[in-house]
Formats: sequence, structure tokens, C-alpha cells
Amino acid sequence: MAAPATSITVAVPRIKLGSQGLEVSKQGLGCVGMSATYGPPKPEIDMIKLIHHAVDSDVTFFDTSDFYGPHTNEVLLGKALKGRIREKVQLATKFGVQFKDEKIEVRGDPKYVRDSCEASLMRLEMDYIDLYYVHRIDTRVPIEVTVCPSRTLDSSFATLITLFQITRNDIDY
Repeated sequence: MAAPATSITVAVPRIKLGSQGLEVSKQGLGCVGMSATYGPPKPEIDMIKLIHHAVDSDVTFFDTSDFYGPHTNEVLLGKALKGRIREKVQLATKFGVQFKDEKIEVRGDPKYVRDSCEASLMRLEMDYIDLYYVHRIDTRVPIEVTVCPSRTLDSSFATLITLFQITRNDIDY
């Protein structure tokens, strides 16, 4: 006869990202696999339950991108995080990659960044994004132009703008 299952509660530690003060759960949930990137999309109701379980387990840092699905992953997170749950989580989403004429295009011009952020906010049905970051570098645009909030975004849209998969060689000193 098998021993009865026991429930163990473990507190998920929190950490600060960078120097701007954004604090997140040390364990996060990357949501790319929920929306067709690695095989067919998973059932929405199951993914919403998974996201709620993560929040209930003190995993409060969620990562998505406008490219995942494309767009459907942000819609899924928006549905799952509606209402009071949003206040408990930190949401990261990315920009900089899009499909155009059935090809992948990398963009980092200020108008694209702003338009992408506004579109992400609409899909997420949220007022702000905690961490908004560049998915891929547009080598035609200086990185400081892409990420300079005063050139691209109203500070109320995104708490923190940062880089993803960037090397020292991508930045002009």
C-alpha cells in the first residue's frame, strides 16, 4: 500500500532585477510553450489553471512576447491575469520580432516600439507592463534609440525597459 501524499509548502524567494527596484519571484514561468511555439497550442482553460496555480504557489514572474503565437500568448496571459491577480504578478513581454510577408523581420525603430507596446497592452488588457524588453536587436537602429524611453514610450506604459540576448558587441560605447 502506497504512503499517502503529503503537501509541502515552500515559499518562493524574491529577487530584485537590475538597479531599478523591480522585485520578482526567483522562479518565473515562461509561457512560450502554451501558444503553439513548441507544438500545437495547449487548451486555454488548462493554461489558465496552470497560471493560477503558479500564482497560488508564489510564482509571480511571467514571461511572454508579442511574437509568441504570434500574439495569442499575450491574449492568454491577459485572460489569466484579469482582476486582482494582476496586482500580485510581474509581467514581462518582449518586442522586436514580427512576421511580415511570411518572413521574420527584426525592428527597433521608436515608432515600431511604441506601436508594439500599445498593441501588447491591448492584447494583455492591462494598463502597464512591468518589464518590456527587446527580443532581438535591429542592427539598423542604434540600441540606445530603441530602448530610450523618452524617444519611444510614455513611462506609464512600462515600468522598466531592458535588453534580451544582447552582447557587449551590440552596444556602441
